[in-house]
Amino acid sequence: MILSKLENIIAYESQLRLASFFSALFVMGLWEVISPRRPLSIRKRYRWINNLGIVIFSSILVRIVFPLSVVGVAFYVNQREWGLLSVADLPFWPVVLFSIVILDFAVWVQHVLFHAVPALWRLHRMHHADLDFDVTTGLRFHPIEIFLSIGIKAGVIILFGMPVLAVLLFEIILNVLAMFNHSNVRIPLSLDRLLRLFVVTPDMHRVHHSWHQDESNSNFGFNLPCWDRLLGTYRAQPRDGHERMNIGMHQFREQRWLRIDRMLIQPFVKEGKTRNLKSV
Repeated sequence: MILSKLENIIAYESQLRLASFFSALFVMGLWEVISPRRPLSIRKRYRWINNLGIVIFSSILVRIVFPLSVVGVAFYVNQREWGLLSVADLPFWPVVLFSIVILDFAVWVQHVLFHAVPALWRLHRMHHADLDFDVTTGLRFHPIEIFLSIGIKAGVIILFGMPVLAVLLFEIILNVLAMFNHSNVRIPLSLDRLLRLFVVTPDMHRVHHSWHQDESNSNFGFNLPCWDRLLGTYRAQPRDGHERMNIGMHQFREQRWLRIDRMLIQPFVKEGKTRNLKSV
C-alpha cells in the first residue's frame, strides 16, 4: 500500500516538475529574445545544445542512482513520523512555509560551502565556467554536485520531518527561480530594486558569475535574497557594469570547454592545465 502511494506521488511530482520546467524555459527563453540584458559572446544554439544536454544526461543518471527523489524521502519520513516537526503540534501551513524557508537556507549554505571547500569548488566551477549568462546557465551543474545536493537536502528533510507538499513546492520553486535569476533579461532598474527585496533577480545573481573572485563569492542565493543581506555576502552591482563585465572564470575560456564532454571532465582538470590539453 505504501509502495503504491509512493509510486503515485513520484509520478505526480514528475509531471508537475516537467510542466514547470518547460514553462519556465519557454517564458524566460522568449523574454531573452524580446528584451536581452546584454549581448551573448557565444552562439546560443551551441551553448543551449550542450547545456541542455548536460541536464538530460544528469537527469537520467540521477534517476538511476537515486530512484527515490527527495519528495519520496519526505513521503517515507512522514509515514514513520520522523523529524523534529513531527513532535511539534503546529498548524500545517505554517509548517509548510517554515520547511520551504529552511530548505532555502540549507541550499544557500550548501552553495557557500561549494565555493569555500576546494574539493567541492572543483565540482561547482563547471556551473561558473559558462562564458555567457542565460536561462540555461541555471541548469548546468555537474552530476556529482547534483548527487551531493540531493544528499544534503534529504538529510535536512529527515532531520526536520518536512511535509511532502513543502518539499514538492520547494523543488518546483528552486527550479523555476534558478532559471529566472540566471536569465539574460532586462528588468527596469526601479523594478529590480523592488523585486530584489523579496527574490533574487537576474541582475543580482549575475554579479555572482563575474570572473572577479570577490564578486563570484557574493550573492549566493537562488530564491530568497535575505541570507546574503543578513550574512554579509550581498553585493549590489558588478564593478565593471552588467554590459561590460566578464562572465565565467579565468580558466576554461576556450569555447571547446562548453562542450558536454569537456564539462564532465572539468572537476578533474588542474589549475592552469586547460591550455595544455589537446584542443579536440
